[in-house]
Amino acid sequence: MKKILTIVSIIVVLVVIYRVAINNHTVQDRLLDRAVTSMLPEPFLDDKDSLKAIVCGSRSPIFDVNRAETCIYIEAGDDVYLFDSGNDSTSNLQNWGIPWTNLKGVFYTHLHSDHIAELADVHLQSWIVGGRKEKLKVYGPKGVDLLTAGIEMAYSQDYIFRNKHHGESIASSDAAGFDTKAITENNKVVIDENGLKITSFEVLHYPVEPSLAFKIEYKGRSIIISGDTVFSDDLLQQSMNVDVLFHEVMNIGLLESMRKGAKAVGNDVIDIVLFDVQDYHIPVLEVVDIAKRANVGHLIFYHALPAPRNQIMEKIFYRDIDKDFQNWTASIDGTTVTLPVGSDEIILSLTE
Repeated sequence: MKKILTIVSIIVVLVVIYRVAINNHTVQDRLLDRAVTSMLPEPFLDDKDSLKAIVCGSRSPIFDVNRAETCIYIEAGDDVYLFDSGNDSTSNLQNWGIPWTNLKGVFYTHLHSDHIAELADVHLQSWIVGGRKEKLKVYGPKGVDLLTAGIEMAYSQDYIFRNKHHGESIASSDAAGFDTKAITENNKVVIDENGLKITSFEVLHYPVEPSLAFKIEYKGRSIIISGDTVFSDDLLQQSMNVDVLFHEVMNIGLLESMRKGAKAVGNDVIDIVLFDVQDYHIPVLEVVDIAKRANVGHLIFYHALPAPRNQIMEKIFYRDIDKDFQNWTASIDGTTVTLPVGSDEIILSLTE
């Protein structure tokens, strides 16, 4: 009993000390200094030369508070590119402390809202935080110039205000806005520099035409990003023997369950939308078949429709894959793959 009373007394004393200390201004200031220092991002770029990809948005337009919309961060040596920038993806990028200074450009697979929503935020971060001294390069399918022109018009006053407030050294007026390059040829090499080659090719997402996928090659390592598509023979051929295939995916059974729920509450609009989306996305096992036929090193599912919200839902979504194919990952925000140069390694991790 004495031992218990002693422990209780110690706890009470510690609680009293904590309450006194936490209200002391000196203690508060010291804790704040430590907290602010811990908020500064750690060095992000890999010391070793590699091709790296991080899923900065893993969901489709169906909302999930724990996931951002479509976005993939690519790091090739010291050069950084973004592929799509859906809602909430820039929050992930900011939280991870990515090197905005190293951002060389943004690629868009197509112009659906869940892929383009945060281009203005990407522009701001790379301009002010990253210290960009030239206009942000943006690559995408026909119509991408309308996207960037619209943002420039909408944010024209913002550009002026930031330039006046921060000055040319931080908010260069020459760097405000976009250098937009529409990709009008199929199977087009868009980037070929510093050991990095990025090739665009068309996939099938009718009536969204054209829709693009991208092949990223860096010093012997390779990644494919599918964009939104049904089965595409071009994508199959381009994916042959790549290290990693990032492929969009849907589960029809789960979509039908959601339709049933929508009907039960009389939501006819959601019922129709969930039916319509099934004709221009691709089921799980069809993606697996592509990965097997193409002999890819690792398959990573992204743009999950609908994104699983719990373990049971995930087991249902990806049911039966392991019977035929083992090298796969169901991505979440932060799923990371690193491909060291001069190696066959495929290193999976989580960026948080």
